[in-house]
Amino acid sequence: MSDRKYKFSWDLIGDIELGRPNLGPMTRIEVYRLMQFVFRDVLESHYGTAQTDALFHEAGKLAGTAFYNKFCQGITDLNEFVRTLQEILRELGIGIMRVESADIEKGSFVITMSEDLDCSGLPELDYEVCVYDEGFIAGLMESFTGKKFKVKEVDCWCTGDRTCRFTAQAQETA
Repeated sequence: MSDRKYKFSWDLIGDIELGRPNLGPMTRIEVYRLMQFVFRDVLESHYGTAQTDALFHEAGKLAGTAFYNKFCQGITDLNEFVRTLQEILRELGIGIMRVESADIEKGSFVITMSEDLDCSGLPELDYEVCVYDEGFIAGLMESFTGKKFKVKEVDCWCTGDRTCRFTAQAQETA
Protein backbone atom coordinates (compact mmCIF):
# COMPACT_ATOMS: atom_id res chain seq x y z
CA MET A 1 0.00 0.00 0.00
CA SER A 2 1.90 3.03 -1.25
CA ASP A 3 -0.49 5.80 -0.18
CA ARG A 4 0.29 5.44 3.56
CA LYS A 5 1.05 8.64 5.46
CA TYR A 6 1.66 7.28 8.95
CA LYS A 7 3.84 4.17 8.76
CA PHE A 8 5.07 3.97 12.34
CA SER A 9 8.48 5.21 13.35
CA TRP A 10 9.65 6.84 16.57
CA ASP A 11 10.05 10.07 14.57
CA LEU A 12 6.24 10.39 14.58
CA ILE A 13 6.37 10.82 18.36
CA GLY A 14 8.42 13.96 17.81
CA ASP A 15 10.65 16.07 20.02
CA ILE A 16 8.60 16.38 23.20
CA GLU A 17 11.02 18.77 24.89
CA LEU A 18 10.89 21.13 21.92
CA GLY A 19 7.15 20.86 21.35
CA ARG A 20 5.99 20.92 24.97
CA PRO A 21 8.46 23.13 26.87
CA ASN A 22 5.87 24.04 29.50
CA LEU A 23 3.66 20.96 29.77
CA GLY A 24 6.37 18.34 29.31
CA PRO A 25 5.87 14.65 28.50
CA MET A 26 3.07 13.83 30.94
CA THR A 27 -0.69 13.95 30.57
CA ARG A 28 -3.56 12.53 32.55
CA ILE A 29 -4.80 8.99 32.03
CA GLU A 30 -8.25 10.28 31.05
CA VAL A 31 -6.75 11.73 27.85
CA TYR A 32 -5.22 8.39 26.85
CA ARG A 33 -8.44 6.53 27.61
CA LEU A 34 -10.54 9.13 25.80
CA MET A 35 -8.49 8.55 22.65
CA GLN A 36 -8.46 4.75 23.06
CA PHE A 37 -12.17 4.28 23.72
CA VAL A 38 -13.28 6.82 21.09
CA PHE A 39 -11.14 5.00 18.51
CA ARG A 40 -12.63 1.73 19.71
CA ASP A 41 -16.19 3.08 19.44
CA VAL A 42 -15.70 4.45 15.92
CA LEU A 43 -13.94 1.32 14.69
CA GLU A 44 -16.58 -0.96 16.24
CA SER A 45 -19.40 1.02 14.63
CA HIS A 46 -17.74 0.56 11.21
CA TYR A 47 -16.16 -2.90 11.48
CA GLY A 48 -17.72 -4.74 14.45
CA THR A 49 -16.19 -5.91 17.71
CA ALA A 50 -14.17 -8.85 16.37
CA GLN A 51 -12.43 -6.81 13.67
CA THR A 52 -11.83 -3.94 16.12
CA ASP A 53 -10.23 -6.36 18.58
CA ALA A 54 -8.05 -7.73 15.78
CA LEU A 55 -6.94 -4.19 14.85
CA PHE A 56 -6.19 -3.27 18.46
CA HIS A 57 -4.22 -6.51 18.88
CA GLU A 58 -2.26 -5.81 15.69
CA ALA A 59 -1.55 -2.24 16.83
CA GLY A 60 -0.43 -3.50 20.24
CA LYS A 61 1.88 -6.02 18.60
CA LEU A 62 3.45 -3.32 16.42
CA ALA A 63 3.87 -1.14 19.52
CA GLY A 64 5.42 -4.01 21.50
CA THR A 65 7.89 -4.71 18.70
CA ALA A 66 8.80 -1.02 18.36
CA PHE A 67 9.11 -0.71 22.16
CA TYR A 68 11.43 -3.71 22.30
CA ASN A 69 13.58 -2.35 19.45
CA LYS A 70 13.90 1.05 21.16
CA PHE A 71 14.41 -0.02 24.78
CA CYS A 72 15.43 -3.70 24.93
CA GLN A 73 17.24 -4.61 21.72
CA GLY A 74 20.36 -6.65 22.31
CA ILE A 75 19.26 -8.03 25.67
CA THR A 76 19.62 -11.83 25.64
CA ASP A 77 19.21 -12.72 29.32
CA LEU A 78 15.59 -13.25 30.44
CA ASN A 79 16.15 -11.75 33.91
CA GLU A 80 17.75 -8.64 32.43
CA PHE A 81 14.92 -8.37 29.88
CA VAL A 82 12.28 -8.55 32.62
CA ARG A 83 14.13 -6.07 34.87
CA THR A 84 14.53 -3.61 32.01
CA LEU A 85 10.87 -3.91 31.04
CA GLN A 86 9.69 -3.48 34.63
CA GLU A 87 11.79 -0.37 35.06
CA ILE A 88 10.79 1.30 31.79
CA LEU A 89 7.08 0.39 32.01
CA ARG A 90 6.95 1.86 35.51
CA GLU A 91 9.02 4.94 34.62
CA LEU A 92 6.75 5.71 31.64
CA GLY A 93 3.62 5.15 33.74
CA ILE A 94 2.43 2.26 31.56
CA GLY A 95 1.99 -0.18 34.44
CA ILE A 96 3.62 -2.37 37.04
CA MET A 97 4.65 -5.62 35.40
CA ARG A 98 5.39 -8.85 37.19
CA VAL A 99 6.29 -12.27 35.81
CA GLU A 100 4.45 -14.87 37.91
CA SER A 101 5.93 -17.82 36.06
CA ALA A 102 8.41 -18.31 33.26
CA ASP A 103 9.51 -21.46 31.47
CA ILE A 104 11.81 -20.27 28.70
CA GLU A 105 12.33 -23.84 27.44
CA LYS A 106 8.59 -24.42 26.95
CA GLY A 107 7.96 -20.80 25.96
CA SER A 108 5.31 -20.46 28.65
CA PHE A 109 4.80 -17.34 30.77
CA VAL A 110 2.25 -15.79 33.10
CA ILE A 111 2.57 -12.01 33.29
CA THR A 112 0.60 -9.53 35.35
CA MET A 113 0.18 -5.82 34.77
CA SER A 114 -1.14 -3.70 37.63
CA GLU A 115 -2.22 -0.07 37.43
CA ASP A 116 -2.22 -0.42 33.65
CA LEU A 117 -3.24 2.30 31.21
CA ASP A 118 -6.17 0.45 29.67
CA CYS A 119 -8.46 -0.67 32.44
CA SER A 120 -7.34 -0.12 36.05
CA GLY A 121 -10.19 1.70 37.76
CA LEU A 122 -12.84 1.02 35.09
CA PRO A 123 -16.23 -0.35 36.13
CA GLU A 124 -16.83 -4.10 35.95
CA LEU A 125 -17.97 -5.02 32.46
CA ASP A 126 -18.03 -8.84 32.56
CA TYR A 127 -15.43 -9.05 29.76
CA GLU A 128 -11.72 -8.43 29.35
CA VAL A 129 -10.71 -5.21 27.58
CA CYS A 130 -6.92 -5.41 27.27
CA VAL A 131 -6.69 -6.70 23.69
CA TYR A 132 -4.09 -4.03 22.84
CA ASP A 133 -2.01 -5.26 25.79
CA GLU A 134 -2.22 -8.84 24.50
CA GLY A 135 -0.69 -7.66 21.25
CA PHE A 136 1.88 -5.49 23.06
CA ILE A 137 3.08 -8.44 25.16
CA ALA A 138 3.13 -10.70 22.08
CA GLY A 139 5.29 -8.15 20.25
CA LEU A 140 7.70 -7.94 23.18
CA MET A 141 7.96 -11.72 23.62
CA GLU A 142 8.33 -12.42 19.91
CA SER A 143 11.06 -9.80 19.61
CA PHE A 144 12.93 -11.20 22.61
CA THR A 145 12.64 -14.90 21.74
CA GLY A 146 12.31 -14.91 17.95
CA LYS A 147 9.24 -17.16 18.32
CA LYS A 148 5.57 -16.41 17.65
CA PHE A 149 3.44 -16.05 20.80
CA LYS A 150 -0.24 -16.41 21.61
CA VAL A 151 -1.07 -14.06 24.47
CA LYS A 152 -4.44 -14.16 26.21
CA GLU A 153 -5.75 -12.04 29.04
CA VAL A 154 -7.20 -14.40 31.66
CA ASP A 155 -7.92 -11.91 34.48
CA CYS A 156 -8.88 -8.25 34.07
CA TRP A 157 -9.88 -5.33 36.27
CA CYS A 158 -13.11 -5.23 34.26
CA THR A 159 -13.98 -8.81 35.24
CA GLY A 160 -13.53 -8.09 38.94
CA ASP A 161 -9.81 -8.75 39.34
CA ARG A 162 -7.49 -6.02 40.54
CA THR A 163 -4.62 -6.86 38.25
CA CYS A 164 -4.56 -7.97 34.63
CA ARG A 165 -3.06 -11.40 34.09
CA PHE A 166 -1.89 -12.74 30.75
CA THR A 167 -0.77 -16.15 29.60
CA ALA A 168 1.88 -16.10 26.89
CA GLN A 169 2.62 -19.30 25.01
CA ALA A 170 5.15 -19.81 22.23
CA GLN A 171 3.52 -21.26 19.13
CA GLU A 172 4.83 -24.19 17.14
CA THR A 173 5.87 -23.18 13.67
CA ALA A 174 4.89 -25.44 10.82
